[in-house]
Amino acid sequence: MVQLFLQVPTDGGSVDTDAVRARRSLLNEAESVIRSVVRSGGRYEARMWLCSTISSVHLLDPRDQRDLFLDLLEMKDSRRDVAARLLRMIFDKKPKKAASVLAKKLHMLEKFFQGNPERTLQWFSHFAATGDLTHKKGARALAHFAFVNRDVCWEELEWKGKHGQSPAVVATKPHYFRDLDVLQTVENFLEYVPDFWSSEELADSVKDGEILQIDTEYFVDQFVYLMYEENFKDVWQVVDEFLMEEQFSSLSQYLLIHLDEQRLLRFLKTLGKFIRPNTLCKELAFPCCWLEVLLSAHIDQISLDELILLNCVIAKGRQLWHLMNVEEHEEERGRMDDLVKGTNHLTDADHFALIKDFMTTKFPDALKWIGIQSWVIFCDLSKECRSADSCESLLTGSNIKFRKALDYSLVKNDRHPAVHTSDTDDKVLTRSSRKRRDKKKRRHRYDSDEDNVDQLLELGTFNGKGATESQRGSWHLSTDDFSASWDIADVPDHLSNHYLRLWLKWACFR
Repeated sequence: MVQLFLQVPTDGGSVDTDAVRARRSLLNEAESVIRSVVRSGGRYEARMWLCSTISSVHLLDPRDQRDLFLDLLEMKDSRRDVAARLLRMIFDKKPKKAASVLAKKLHMLEKFFQGNPERTLQWFSHFAATGDLTHKKGARALAHFAFVNRDVCWEELEWKGKHGQSPAVVATKPHYFRDLDVLQTVENFLEYVPDFWSSEELADSVKDGEILQIDTEYFVDQFVYLMYEENFKDVWQVVDEFLMEEQFSSLSQYLLIHLDEQRLLRFLKTLGKFIRPNTLCKELAFPCCWLEVLLSAHIDQISLDELILLNCVIAKGRQLWHLMNVEEHEEERGRMDDLVKGTNHLTDADHFALIKDFMTTKFPDALKWIGIQSWVIFCDLSKECRSADSCESLLTGSNIKFRKALDYSLVKNDRHPAVHTSDTDDKVLTRSSRKRRDKKKRRHRYDSDEDNVDQLLELGTFNGKGATESQRGSWHLSTDDFSASWDIADVPDHLSNHYLRLWLKWACFR
C-alpha cells in the first residue's frame, strides 16, 4: 500500500532515524535518475516544460512586463531570434499597428516589388470587375494615383489591348482597368514614377496590414533593421504597446522556447525582480506560486539546471514519468522501478522528521526534496492504481472518502450518489473529465423521466475502447471537497499533487 501522508501529525512521536536516513538515500537516488533522464535526451523537453510553467506567472504589472521583454530584446543574439518572433506575433495579431510603421517607410516597398512578379500580382491585380465600383489593395492605390496625376503618369500605364484607355473612359467604366498589364505598369512606375512610392494613395492601401502576409519574412527583416540599425522610434512604440497589451502567457510561450540557457537564466533573474508575491500566492492558490516565490527571493541561489529539475518534479511530474517510459530511457526506468519497489516504510513520525529535516536546508533545496518525495509517491501510485478495485482499495486504506462519478446504480431517491469510505461491489464506472460537472443541468435533463435511469445504467457500462470495467473508474474525492471527478489515469497525479501542496505550505510557505 502506498503511503500518502496527507495529514500533518499533531505530535512527533518516536522516530526511526535509520528509516529516515534510508528514505533520504532513496530520494538522492531518485534525483540521480531524474538528472540522467534530463541529460540524456530529455533536456529539450524539460526546458519546454519550464517555459510552460513560466508562462503561467500572473503577478506582473503591464509596465513591468514590457520592461522585462525589452530587456530580453536588448540581449546579445535576441535580434536574430526574439525580435523576429515578436514581430511575427505583431504582424499576426496587430497588423494595423505594424502597417502604421510601414506607411511611414514606404521606400521598402520599392525593393519588395522590384523584379518580383508574384508579389506584384498579389498586390496590384485587384481591379474592380464588371458591376463593382471599387478596386482593392494596391490596385486601388495605383488607379487613384494615376487619375490624380494623369498629366504626368497616365502614359506609364501599359494596356493589354491594341490601344490604351483614356482617363475619361476608365472613370465611367472602372472595370476597364482589368485590361491593364499590371507587371509592366508596376515596372514603369518603379522606374519613371518615383512619387508613387511615397504617395498617400500607397500609404493608405497598406494601412490594414494585409500586405505583410504576402512575404512576412521580408518585412520581419526590414522591421528588425528599423529597430536595431535605425532605432526608429515608431516601430519601438508599436513594440512597447504590444508588450503591455499582450498576455504574458502568450509572449512567454512563443518567445522563450528558443533562448539559449544564458539568456533564459538572465530573463528569469529579471522576472524575479518584478514579482511581488501576495497572500494568495503564499497559500499556493495557483500552480505557479512556488516558482513566483522562488524567483522573487531566491533566484540567485539556484542554477538553471536546478530550476529545470525543480520544475520537473513539482509541476511536470506526469510528463517526466511519460518521458522516462520511452525506449531510450529504459535504463533509467529500470532504476526507478527498483527504487519504487524498495521504498521503505515510514511511520507518520518518521515522515514528519523527514520533512523537518528538509526545512533545515535552503528554500530551493527544501522545494526540491519535497518535490522529489511527491514524485516518488506519484511513481508508486502509477503502479498501484491499475484498476478500479486497486484505486478504491488505496482510497479506503488512506482514509480518503470518495463517491463514484456517474454511478447511477447507487443513486438514492434524492438523486445524490452515495459517499464511499470502503470498497463496494458496484462496477458501473465510467470515464470522466476532471472538470466540475454542472449538477443543475444534469438534474434538469434526467429528472423529466424516471425510466431514464435504466438508459443511464446502459450508458455507464459502455466502453468505446473495449476496456473491461475493472480497468475503468472515475471518482469524486474528499481531497478537493468532491469538486471534480478523477479517473484512474488522473488519481496518481491528483494525490501526489495534494501531498506536494500540503507539505510545501507547511514546510516552506508558513
